[in-house]
Amino acid sequence: MTESPRWFTSSYSSNGGACVEVATNLAAHGVVPVRDTKDRARSLTVAPRAFAGFVGAVRSGRLGA
Repeated sequence: MTESPRWFTSSYSSNGGACVEVATNLAAHGVVPVRDTKDRARSLTVAPRAFAGFVGAVRSGRLGA
């Protein structure tokens, strides 16, 4: 994979420093990198299907507050 991640801040992140960034442009390669804006040197990688399930759970409120 030669494509670089194009990071963007999640719309669900708050301005209080609890921000998450994702690079969904790599989903076609089978990965979705996720990182904390306070520690951009490290990220975790999840499968696109798992990331979609997580986003769906957040949107529906199934994960609580």
